[in-house]
Amino acid sequence: MSAPNSAERKACWDTRDQLWKCLDDNHDNAESCQKFQKEFEAACPAQWVKYFMKRRDFLKYQEKMQKEGFTIADGPKQPT
Repeated sequence: MSAPNSAERKACWDTRDQLWKCLDDNHDNAESCQKFQKEFEAACPAQWVKYFMKRRDFLKYQEKMQKEGFTIADGPKQPT
């Protein structure tokens, strides 16, 4: 498989952005964005689809941690 050319990369990124916007607008309800998901998968190499979806999950998690913070767990209790 050859690397996507400039136009193919742009098409992939555009469909990714449309999907992400749909997911953001619909509170991550994938059912509402099936059309955009199919277009995204058709326009991008499978490895890119996998990478971009993991990237989105990470960015959402990072955003949540920055907004809400986190509590450090105490860990297991040591016998005394």
